[in-house]
Amino acid sequence: MPATFSRLIYRPPQPADVQRLFAIFGDPQTNLFNPAGPMVTLGDAQRLLDRWLGQWAAQGYGWWAIARNEAPEHIIGFGGIAPLHYLAEQRINLGYRFAVEAWGQGYATELGRDALALAFETLGVPEVFGLVRPDHAASIRVLEKIGMQPFGVLDDVPGKSPSRVFRICHPTTAFA
Repeated sequence: MPATFSRLIYRPPQPADVQRLFAIFGDPQTNLFNPAGPMVTLGDAQRLLDRWLGQWAAQGYGWWAIARNEAPEHIIGFGGIAPLHYLAEQRINLGYRFAVEAWGQGYATELGRDALALAFETLGVPEVFGLVRPDHAASIRVLEKIGMQPFGVLDDVPGKSPSRVFRICHPTTAFA
């Protein structure tokens, strides 16, 4: 887990998180840039949570449930790194979604830095990617702040502009 000086607490998701996951992922505001829109049913949230729990069981890491230090029982978001298949191969992808109440406080940037520390310092992965809709300026700024660079585009939403793909390499492999 990330350093203790973080303002945030990270833990693996738990089965009891399904209601909070649905509240965050089902909120239309948190899905403004999600072409699929908000989650519609609690069953959708359960399927996503089951996928995350499987990832943790198989790999020992995945998206975290995120809370503030001062309110450790109140989940404000979910995020971290996990394998995702795109650009014709499996990649380690950084992602996150925070409740509206947590926006504008630098939590996404903090999460991104902590997730990259896990990826590079603990897991030793060579590179991490981020996938973002081209009009999601706030998320693009977060990726740039944590050192990610434009890598390419992914035509993943029919009839819409391609998503932007960002990448950051492990410091020891950046010039390999």
